[in-house]
Amino acid sequence: MGLWYTANGFGIALGGLLGFGIGHIRGALASWKYEFLIIGALCCIWGIVMYIFLPDSPITAKGLSMRERRIAVERLRENQTGVENKHFKWYQVRELFMDIKLYLFFLLGVVGNVPNGGISNFGTIIIKGFGFSTLVTTLMQIPYGLIIAISILSCVFLNDYMSRKGRQTRCWFILLYLCPNIAGAFGLRFLAADNKAGRLVSYYLTGPYNAAFVMILSMTTANTAGHSKKVVQNACLFLGYCTGNIIGPFFYKTEQAPEYPLGIWSMIVSHLIEVVLVLVLRFHLARENKRRDKIQSQMEGGLEGRDLDATAFSDMTGEYIASADDELC
Repeated sequence: MGLWYTANGFGIALGGLLGFGIGHIRGALASWKYEFLIIGALCCIWGIVMYIFLPDSPITAKGLSMRERRIAVERLRENQTGVENKHFKWYQVRELFMDIKLYLFFLLGVVGNVPNGGISNFGTIIIKGFGFSTLVTTLMQIPYGLIIAISILSCVFLNDYMSRKGRQTRCWFILLYLCPNIAGAFGLRFLAADNKAGRLVSYYLTGPYNAAFVMILSMTTANTAGHSKKVVQNACLFLGYCTGNIIGPFFYKTEQAPEYPLGIWSMIVSHLIEVVLVLVLRFHLARENKRRDKIQSQMEGGLEGRDLDATAFSDMTGEYIASADDELC
């Protein structure tokens, strides 16, 4: 998931380069219209490629042999989250709406993307306020995109390294990669207007929040069992994602350009709320794991005697089975 999401960073970097080139087009249309036409056409072409070649499941992947398909599916056995199920199960949805994780992930989607909704729309204007020309601001997005990609890659690989040592640290990595964003937002708000280098660095520090969001995405997958429950959980998270991106730009008032103090404060407050929500989520997941382990330790066979093979692909939810991991968060 992290590798896939790095495309967000590389896309911003490549988009800055394309934007600079497209900005030099002199034709019958405004340059920004050419950008929509060119990049929109590339997206349409790639959409056709994806439709033809991207399988929707390991089971239907044409490029894999039967043995390789079985291996791909077997990888899902241990985490007990199941595989795709075409039958929508309403009891799983009812169960989900009684689960506090749904609302925590939704709120994390909102507060994690209020800053994104603002900085993605007004980032170039903020950079222009440092004294750069319109075209140069597009080039200044290249380092920003690369910082995002590097942040995501370093975050997921460090988390993977820790998980191989038996430590579940996703929540801590979310908090760690929120620190640069909080520092950057405070820099944008309080550094003097003539400190252009410091303010530019502060702007670049707002990029690593993408790594934190990738960790949140991975947590919904790892902590939700049952296909119907999982797809609704993901939908609610992305509903929060969209809500945050809608809300964000409203804090950037035209009369406050280019410093946008209200917009920068929205970033600071949102990230601080996100820190609190992540700590609450970790506490809840740790407590829930202990509760389930206690129940299962009293069952026949205990924790070590659980028959994971019997439940791995039965599309059961977390109310009935516990993860093989000692701690999901």
